Amino acid sequence: MPLCLYAWGANSCGQLGQGHVEDLQAPGASPTGALPPGAVRLLRGGGGHSVLVTEDGEVLVCGQNHRGQLGLGHTTDVPTLHPCLGLSQRVVDVSCGWDFTLLLTDCGRVLACGSNAFGQLGVAQTVTHSTDLVVVESLKEPVRSVAAGLRHSLAVTSSCRVYQWGLGLSSHARRAVGPNPIPEHLSSKVPHVVPGLHHVTPHNVAAGSAHCACLTAGGDLFLWGSNKHGQLATDASFSSSPTLLERSLLEGERVAAVWSGWTHLVAKTVSGKVFTWGRGDYGQLGRTEPTNEKLEPQSDGSLPEGLSKGACLPARVDVLYGASQVACGSEHNLAIVGGRLLSWGWNEHGMCGDGSQTDVVQPRPVAAPGPLLIGCGAGHSMALCAVRNPEENARLVPEEEPGPPL
Repeated sequence: MPLCLYAWGANSCGQLGQGHVEDLQAPGASPTGALPPGAVRLLRGGGGHSVLVTEDGEVLVCGQNHRGQLGLGHTTDVPTLHPCLGLSQRVVDVSCGWDFTLLLTDCGRVLACGSNAFGQLGVAQTVTHSTDLVVVESLKEPVRSVAAGLRHSLAVTSSCRVYQWGLGLSSHARRAVGPNPIPEHLSSKVPHVVPGLHHVTPHNVAAGSAHCACLTAGGDLFLWGSNKHGQLATDASFSSSPTLLERSLLEGERVAAVWSGWTHLVAKTVSGKVFTWGRGDYGQLGRTEPTNEKLEPQSDGSLPEGLSKGACLPARVDVLYGASQVACGSEHNLAIVGGRLLSWGWNEHGMCGDGSQTDVVQPRPVAAPGPLLIGCGAGHSMALCAVRNPEENARLVPEEEPGPPL
């Protein structure tokens, strides 16, 4: 069955790969035509760029390139998918920050390109940006997982160390620690070990605009960084070191996967339950409870009493039960549940794909046939779909909502 890449949402830099720069409020098929089955492994997006990785480890890119984040050796935007040439190793994972990109190869090396204004590439401090892919040389051992935040980066190595670099959290940390020195992992332009995780086995990492997440092999989730929107699910305004998310907040279950937007998180437990928490004023939590957006830290830096009992804490979203995939943009999300594509959250540029620009508070079906793979950028969405015939392009998925077993 032929496959087709669909994209929608913000497109001012050509990040949808459609050959133009007009926003799309509903899924549009890529002009590249049908793709062979099994050809695509990953879809990822950044502030205004997109990256596609094939099963053969090749990389295709499009969109904004003003800082060289496409790794093509120049700074011209690219409105259609273009191969990233010169790769001598297979790429197995990719993560996109606002204006930079991290690629992970099959031998565990991290390649980076784009802006280095905050040290987010993890290379020489004198490098302001790189239009070519550069190796993060100071990571001396193979890397298993990478994550790019707004202006900071994370990696998990084969020796089970978590590294962090980039200054994306330093201003938040400076306010939190006052006259005390900022911890090195929050203020380094080259990879630095994150303390406090030596007693666990890190499995993979995720990053938001100013927070970090580490999922362990045992299903525990550690969070650190900014808690302005309740991302850490604690009553602290900022945490310099990883803090364990109590399993009691996830109905006592172990975490199987975690995803992060700029200011919210989504986690799936081993039984298939999906929880969301953090910022929710655009509907990005997928639930209708009131949010904590108007609450401000008190004079001592702590959040008002009762905040930790509010909507910033993890809560189950039943319609997402059993989701096979989840992808987070800056403030919107996609999920595949029971073979259907759902979206919710911020929709100013149409990235929820419902034909409007009205924010979507609860997960809603998107008219895309046979979704197999999904990805989000800050304000755009992508889906690889199995297409039987052209008429499927306009067919909405069934109305029955999935849910947890009784």
